[in-house]
Amino acid sequence: MTAPWILRPIRLQDDQSIAQIIHSVMTEFGCEGAGFAIHDTEVDSMSRHYQASDSAYYVVTQAGKVYGGAGFARLQGTNTDEAVCELRKMYYLTATRGLGLGRAMIELVLDEMRNAGYRRCYLETTSWMDRAQNLYRHAGFSEQVDPEGQTGHHGCDTFFSRQL
Repeated sequence: MTAPWILRPIRLQDDQSIAQIIHSVMTEFGCEGAGFAIHDTEVDSMSRHYQASDSAYYVVTQAGKVYGGAGFARLQGTNTDEAVCELRKMYYLTATRGLGLGRAMIELVLDEMRNAGYRRCYLETTSWMDRAQNLYRHAGFSEQVDPEGQTGHHGCDTFFSRQL
């Protein structure tokens, strides 16, 4: 019998695994250059960067192994009164894609965003990450023309948001 999939908050011991996943997936999709999340300083210590009450990061595990994750935090460069967060670093290893784990994760983080007091969520991706875009649309996100905030991800060319 296969062990169950578990979605849970990130722990310190998950940092190396999720950093490797982010690097692997970003490389797989050709997102290694400047302007992509692979270069964010938080990548190597995700558990420490998502401890504030207005942010969180979750991982997907099976039998103790991390297969992916997603999180959120306040969208940088926006007025704090706006209550806008950003869906951040949602990446999964190939073996987990198509199993419904992305949908389960996005439902979890959307609920947690609401619990943290956010009223809208923004995200950035690339035009060639088709499956990710389908997931976001299925979760109620709408594509928008222009980027928001100051994410530093100028390599991204596709932007979405939704009300919470």
